[in-house]
Amino acid sequence: MSEIQRPGALYQQVAAAIRAAILAGEFAPDSLLPSEAQLMEKYGVSRPTVRNAIAALRAEGLIDVRHGKGSFVRASGQPTLTLERRISRTPDDKFVMPNGDVWQEAEEPSTYRSRTTKDTGRLLQLGEEEALFGCDRLLIDPSTGMRAMHRTLIPFEVADAVPMLGKEPCKPPTAIYWVLTQAGHKLSWTETVRAHMPLPDERATLRLPDATPILHVARVAHGTDERPLLLEELRFGADRAELAYRITADKQPARRTRA
Repeated sequence: MSEIQRPGALYQQVAAAIRAAILAGEFAPDSLLPSEAQLMEKYGVSRPTVRNAIAALRAEGLIDVRHGKGSFVRASGQPTLTLERRISRTPDDKFVMPNGDVWQEAEEPSTYRSRTTKDTGRLLQLGEEEALFGCDRLLIDPSTGMRAMHRTLIPFEVADAVPMLGKEPCKPPTAIYWVLTQAGHKLSWTETVRAHMPLPDERATLRLPDATPILHVARVAHGTDERPLLLEELRFGADRAELAYRITADKQPARRTRA
């Protein structure tokens, strides 16, 4: 029996001992931890103490509790999917993305009318409560089962200038890019990535395990005058995928020399 003798709440001491064993490799990724009875005997503590320790480790994301099976060490290996965030053009001026053939739609897209929030308004350079066309998609990667939530937001003023977008706001993003270029826009893109813990509906939709953050990718398509025309949002579990970017060096303008 390995009795706990460090200071602090008893369940925290047990959690620290189990955590140290996991990090030391005593328990391999995806392996089953000892049962509650075995942990009680090992550390000389009560069942509630063991349960509180397991709950603490679960909240940290170190273990998964599978009902009816026990507590398992979470795998911490490489992501199952790499998403390359490049956009290319074909010889006939169509747009393609490296991962364009990865995703399948898990259900029918949902088209709706919405309004800007503080966050979406900032990205689209609009005030709050500005009218938008929206399209939500639930995507799935058939090779890994990974799910992603994709949203497209198009300001009414952009759809008014390019009527096809108002009629079909659920076109795939590459098709929307093509429509915008046919309307005379020379496109460029900016993208930001942030992480947050999922809301209950996000966690359920994406089928995320405990203590798993979401990566939230926001891509804005800009027109010739740098005006934002389109906002895309992609959300998925940070434990399943990584983002890859190609970085090139911008050419700085030549400095003028004084005569």
